[in-house]
Amino acid sequence: MDDKIEQVRDNLIVSCQALEDEPLHSSFIMGRMAKAAQQGGAKGIRANTVEDITEIRKNVDLPIIGIIKRDYPDSEIYITPTMKEVDELMAVKPDIMALDATNRKRPGDVSLDEFYREVRSKYPDQLLMADCSSIDEALHADELGFDFIGTTMVGYTSYTKDDRIESHTFEIIREILKKVKHPVIAEGNIDTPEKAREVLDLGCFAVVVGGAITRPQNITKKFVAAVNNRPKYSV
Repeated sequence: MDDKIEQVRDNLIVSCQALEDEPLHSSFIMGRMAKAAQQGGAKGIRANTVEDITEIRKNVDLPIIGIIKRDYPDSEIYITPTMKEVDELMAVKPDIMALDATNRKRPGDVSLDEFYREVRSKYPDQLLMADCSSIDEALHADELGFDFIGTTMVGYTSYTKDDRIESHTFEIIREILKKVKHPVIAEGNIDTPEKAREVLDLGCFAVVVGGAITRPQNITKKFVAAVNNRPKYSV
């Protein structure tokens, strides 16, 4: 593992993403968001789209986990779902490329095994991260040879919705750590500093935090809920 990737070991990666329907949607803003994350001590960035990655690299010299989110009518998979997105990402060569590694149907009815072999054959030196939602998916991705196993999709597939409960998520991470040989990057449902520390204490290679840091609308909602749900006293 090269020194640039090694710097994220036991450290925080910040996911700097904003989709088209979000108020911060802008490559310029994501570049500044990455800069702010670096100034706060982050050692890596996760980013969506070639445009955002290009802009982020103008602002920081941190390793980047690159993805492209794109919807297809014949599949629920949207994180780097086909070779089209892989080829686009290779124009900027992210340090790590993340792919959806769930058991769901892929666009064009391509299996994960077929997709993985095609990516590996075309880009043998590219580091790959498997975005998984279950222990079985993590084990399969590990056997295929993904360089990093991620828990990104835990709770975000129809068959893991209940696993968004904190205790379920952490138990899944513990089991994955026991059973896989490749480094595990914890991601998803980690929305406090205490949770980020805990997954690293469990033995994860690194931890990715996104919305809790970079989506002000979500952060604001938590404060508003706390304010609105308190007992009201008349004067």
